[in-house]
Amino acid sequence: MSIQYEDPTLAGSYDVVGSFPKSFGYGVEDQDLEENCSTSADKPRILLMGLRRSGKSSIQKVVFHKMSPNETLFLESTNKIYKDDISSSSFVNFQIWDFPGQVDFLDPTFDSEMIFKGTGALIFVIDAQDDYVEALERLHLTVSRAYKVNPDINFEVFIHKVDGLSDDHKIETQRDIHQRANDELADANLEKLHLSIYDHSIFEAFSKVVQKLLPQLPTLENLLNIFISHSGIEKAFLFDVVSKIYIATDSSPVDMQSYELCCDMIDVVIDVSCIYGLMQDGSGCAYDKESSAIIRLNNTTVLYLKEVTKFLALVCILREESFERKGLIEYNFHCFRKAIHEVFEVGNLPQDARSSSNNLTGLKYAGAHNGSAV
Repeated sequence: MSIQYEDPTLAGSYDVVGSFPKSFGYGVEDQDLEENCSTSADKPRILLMGLRRSGKSSIQKVVFHKMSPNETLFLESTNKIYKDDISSSSFVNFQIWDFPGQVDFLDPTFDSEMIFKGTGALIFVIDAQDDYVEALERLHLTVSRAYKVNPDINFEVFIHKVDGLSDDHKIETQRDIHQRANDELADANLEKLHLSIYDHSIFEAFSKVVQKLLPQLPTLENLLNIFISHSGIEKAFLFDVVSKIYIATDSSPVDMQSYELCCDMIDVVIDVSCIYGLMQDGSGCAYDKESSAIIRLNNTTVLYLKEVTKFLALVCILREESFERKGLIEYNFHCFRKAIHEVFEVGNLPQDARSSSNNLTGLKYAGAHNGSAV
């Protein structure tokens, strides 16, 4: 079987019903970012693999191209490798390769070295509503072949289409897949290989995958921890605005309801901005450095959104009594935003210059209780 590739242009890739406007999507605008952007060959790759009709293309379209789940029912089956370049920021900067389900690893035309060598993560999608025994056999074959070529790949399993299962059946399916997958790895002497299995929101699952590819993740988490501890904030996410993937959060556990609430807030802000924030001729930008929003819920909770970069937003959850110190929060956010931009700058420096610039400027946050600088 000859392997065919499709390298789509991003222009018009958001032209689907219910999507964000075409002007609000991925793509580099600033000249300096274009110069610093790595070539396609240098970008880490995320491979989407699985059996036919398991939902690989649907996941990609929903997460990165704002297609509604209902629209994915009309997607044609993938018959060649589909390469999609995701370049939203220096943090989320990678390629997604969507593989057809009929790829034969034993075929001599399949170049395992080329496919797996530059891969950062391999996502294997399993249809929970189908007989997954064959899928697990393909998973074992895929992981074994990829691990021999590149032991540093992060292997992830997405259990897809679980929304049609009952809660008990969902738990049992996840447990069975997890047990069978790890048993097969043990039989192949691959016990050291860590397999992450997700059966929850594809947005949160993709967030976890992308975070493993970010060398700056510890720095971002540390900055978020400092920010919330000095601002009286309960939870904070650093979101990629277009995909609603959170590239970092603070060290407290992630609650799915809180995460979905923050995602909904981003949708509201972008939708309102697209309606009322653009010129009559459609010019302007729906999301810029002035973008911010405050939503007060009826349970004394406040949602707070601020622009960090043209691709990233900070979304916070806090109590009304904490939000009374808005000036303190604004000052601490200014310090946080400055530090994030320094992380960007360090990331764009040549490797030999990073060692001398790896300590961020000593930013002083104001304390949430007494207002003193720390």
